[in-house]
Amino acid sequence: MAMHQNQNVIVESKVGIIGAGISGIAAAKQLSHYNPMVFEATNSIGGVWKHCSYRSTKLQTPRCDFEFSDFPWPQRNNSSFPSYLEILEYLDNYASHFDVLKFVKFNSKVVEIRYVGDHTRKSELGSLLTGRPVWEIAVHNSQLNTLQWYAFEFVVVCIGKYGDVPRMPEYPPNKGAEIFKGKVLHTMDYSKLNKEEAQELFRGKKVAVVGYKKSAIDLAMECAEANAGCKEGKPCTVVIRTLHWTVPSYWIWGLPFFLFYSTRSSQFLQERPNQTLFRALLCFLSSPMRKAISKFIESYLSWKLPLEKYGLKPEHPFVEDYASCQMAILPENFFSEADKGNIQFKMASKWWFWSGGLEFEDKTRLEADVVVLATGFDGKKKLQCLLPDPFQSLIVDSSGIMPLYRGTIHPMIPNMAFVGYVESVSNLQTAELRCKWLARLADEKFKLPSVKKMIEQTSEEIQVMKRTTRFYKRHCISTFSINHSDEICQEMGWSHLRKNNWFSEAFSPYSSQDYV
Repeated sequence: MAMHQNQNVIVESKVGIIGAGISGIAAAKQLSHYNPMVFEATNSIGGVWKHCSYRSTKLQTPRCDFEFSDFPWPQRNNSSFPSYLEILEYLDNYASHFDVLKFVKFNSKVVEIRYVGDHTRKSELGSLLTGRPVWEIAVHNSQLNTLQWYAFEFVVVCIGKYGDVPRMPEYPPNKGAEIFKGKVLHTMDYSKLNKEEAQELFRGKKVAVVGYKKSAIDLAMECAEANAGCKEGKPCTVVIRTLHWTVPSYWIWGLPFFLFYSTRSSQFLQERPNQTLFRALLCFLSSPMRKAISKFIESYLSWKLPLEKYGLKPEHPFVEDYASCQMAILPENFFSEADKGNIQFKMASKWWFWSGGLEFEDKTRLEADVVVLATGFDGKKKLQCLLPDPFQSLIVDSSGIMPLYRGTIHPMIPNMAFVGYVESVSNLQTAELRCKWLARLADEKFKLPSVKKMIEQTSEEIQVMKRTTRFYKRHCISTFSINHSDEICQEMGWSHLRKNNWFSEAFSPYSSQDYV
């Protein structure tokens, strides 16, 4: 059926938001006084929590660290990690409570963006709301099969780094999935299966899961559970290229994990952007303490988990995984299943297919009926495909990082913001605070610094990350998240000290409740 469209009719509005996940709903709520239009490609809110979750997917942080500042969890002190269904329910309740759903246009996929602003203005970014359209957006409605153009003064992109565009491995010639006689799928495809389909995929099959981050670990557990009590059950093999530290819980030698990295006093030991000379000297002198903390945590994990037994102990320090937001919480009984032989591990920096499974650079082979690629997503490519020239070439810098001022504004892309692209301990908390900052910026409560100063700021953050972790391309601010929030508060004219007393200020973790 031909798609109906009307190129001559353009609906104009002040603010457009692309995506209705956590970041998109937060942006819509904070910018609600502009009656924003929120375009969501699917039929529901929730983003990756709705469309890229498995049956066993749970939050990686305690629920009290993952909540909106003005909408606490009903049972916020519950120590269990919420399932993805609980998170979707929480987000639905939030959107309903604040009447955000009225802004959302469902089944509306953005298929093209055009810049119609002044191409000659290259010096400084001015007001976010110019009084005239700067961006035109083509939206395809999948239910009505129509294409409608919209024009906005300001656009907030909240499509996130995950989902939609899978990151696929590259293979040598004639050694790709096409020669494999079994089934190959990405985690994005697996997440679309219901419980029965997922169990049927794994039951009695020789399964290889490629990857060793949270999604791969959860997949291996689901595979082991699907074969539990099955006479024809086969072990699931996790194929690992890069090892990362895994954590069984948020307690280390009887101490709460937040004491090590999530308080103002603990982050005082870490390097941060824009340090004074005195602060830089203190940071240099505290280097032994930083190493000692990392070693302290590593000693607990090596004692608690059979990492040596299975060859799963990373060579890099724990702090590098924490600084790049790569620390994963283990599912219960993960290593119990490994002890039973239901989960096995294979280290391989390079691999490819043969007709019966996977082949590795050491010439060994692994027989497989099913290969699941837990290889992540290409969020930068997703953005580059969406934005027009010349902006798509500016999305990432030479180091492969999105250079976002305050994690939100690209200094070279006018009248557009990006929320959900910089990670921290709690992505919801940082997304909400940035949306509050963004709303006040749109209201002209303060002004952006010069493009030069914004570039200097983002460059400084990137250099800090490069010095802190080899995995810096994840663009994670977890080791200086409080300082990052301090700077955002100060720019908005808020006090950066948010606690009631100096003891709490120094030794209590920060949460969204501190930024009401």
